[in-house]
Amino acid sequence: MKTRIINVPRGVFNIREGGDLEGYPVIMLHGWPESSYCWEGVAKHLDARLHLIAPDLRGLGESERTLDVKAYQKLELAKDVVEIVDALHIDTFFLVGHDWGGIVAQEIALLIPARVKQLVIMNIPVITNAAGAQEASRALAAMRFMPYWYQYFQMQPGLAEAMIKGNEDVWVRYFFGKKGRDGTIPAESIAEYIRCYAIQNTPATGASYYRAMQLDAKHWSALAGREFPMTSLYIYGTEEITIVPENLNHLEDCFDTIRVEKLQAGHFVQEEKPREVAELMNDFFDTLT
Repeated sequence: MKTRIINVPRGVFNIREGGDLEGYPVIMLHGWPESSYCWEGVAKHLDARLHLIAPDLRGLGESERTLDVKAYQKLELAKDVVEIVDALHIDTFFLVGHDWGGIVAQEIALLIPARVKQLVIMNIPVITNAAGAQEASRALAAMRFMPYWYQYFQMQPGLAEAMIKGNEDVWVRYFFGKKGRDGTIPAESIAEYIRCYAIQNTPATGASYYRAMQLDAKHWSALAGREFPMTSLYIYGTEEITIVPENLNHLEDCFDTIRVEKLQAGHFVQEEKPREVAELMNDFFDTLT
């Protein structure tokens, strides 16, 4: 996919585009600590008729580094993406999100439901699923919440800024684990994320995704019980350790129509199994509309 910078009233964002630029649009949102580059593998296997658009979210990739934590509330990040979509003169679209991008995708789907034709999310909790969240919390409590250590670390004022700067290689590489070391996740992908994390202020802006969670929580508590009206697909990497299986409980109560597909992969399912993820998306999308 090719990259370009787009300026909108909310800021300056880098986007990747590929596929048929006249085709039906698919907005693809990455998570942390990645960038839009995470969709490169999937893009090679998606239906050639689709117009692929993958923005770098605020504070990551090569998009604007904003130091105001409030800007990283996931509803605010959703508004960033809506402005990008509007600037590209896109009306309706398919929407895909992994990790934090999956949360932002959900916020978009609730913000402008008539414009989101179909929704795909991967390895992330559903923000309206209060019952599943409670069960997941009990499961994580049995693990003393150890899988969340990096979130608590980044929430501490100034700690990420002091300790990650100059150590971006070690920091980013850690999260891809064995599958980063053995090449399951391409070395060039990890190198790209390290490069972007070394951009000035990224330890702070990356941490802001977690520092904003207290503000997010108040918003999400008000969303409990809301139903996503569009046909949706959840793709889950079963080797995941942070998003536990209990997070998937009660999904049928949160969607008008939900299909769940499981792949033998870890958290970065779209990078570990790009062909399989693309095939699931191709089968799910109504590309002829």
